[in-house]
Amino acid sequence: MRSEEAVDHILKYHKNPRYLQSVEFDLAKINVTTNLREVIAQSSVIIIATPSAFLTKIFEGIGPEEFENKIVYSAVKGIVPEFNAIPARYIHKTFAVPYDNIGIICGPCHAEEVALERLSYLTIACPDDSNAEIMANALACRYIKTNLSDDLFGTEISAVLKNVYSLASGICAGLGYGDNFQSVLIANAIIELENFIDVVSPIHRDVKTSAYLGDLLVTAYSKFSRNRTFGFMIGKGYSVKTAQLEMDMIAEGYYATKSVMEINRKFKVEMPILEAVYNILYERISPVIEMRILSDKLS
Repeated sequence: MRSEEAVDHILKYHKNPRYLQSVEFDLAKINVTTNLREVIAQSSVIIIATPSAFLTKIFEGIGPEEFENKIVYSAVKGIVPEFNAIPARYIHKTFAVPYDNIGIICGPCHAEEVALERLSYLTIACPDDSNAEIMANALACRYIKTNLSDDLFGTEISAVLKNVYSLASGICAGLGYGDNFQSVLIANAIIELENFIDVVSPIHRDVKTSAYLGDLLVTAYSKFSRNRTFGFMIGKGYSVKTAQLEMDMIAEGYYATKSVMEINRKFKVEMPILEAVYNILYERISPVIEMRILSDKLS
């Protein structure tokens, strides 16, 4: 963890002072520390669950030699903004971890429902099936079911884009658009998502499965979605800065919007929903005007 105060709180009260405060940790099964180098050295499998905007800072001073022979899984749902790179590529390039030893843990799944022990599904994507199966078995339990995938890049890019489309959904909700429009928005979003990942990573995949469409739906509609909440506040008239301060949590879609726009300058995929969100967040165009323009482009 990044905070010594949070570590002390967990050791004393067995609960995280900031997130999911109702969850009690079994300290016999976990070692809570701020010493990242020590954690990496003692682990054969590493799961990274830090917001993408902070990844480079957190791993400052950590070199490739410390990741030698490690298996690394990302539970990060964003773009590393300094490099416009998905976490898998960042891990591979920065720490020389082979792609066969890199995986992603994605939804459709919200931590809040896992904490409530509601039935949830995770997708474990890794080019190496045996590595994926080991992680899937470790995470599966009475209320978590796991699926396997070898589409590392597609699932990770999808996990990034669904946050952008969740922002769009929240903005529209804040503006007063109803369920009829939301259904059209999300139907167009999955088409836009498919077009982009098929160009970036051209392999066979079915985006109607839960790792893609399911993850998009839960993020776009759930009351637990930080990105939808952030978008809702923007639609209600909050500035970006005010919404960020009010939430006191990271909405990955904010950073992802700018990064994907920059990446798409190379691929030139038609992405009107992404462009609308970018114009609202970064060009400060009125959400009312931008969503009215977008509504004429959807079908």
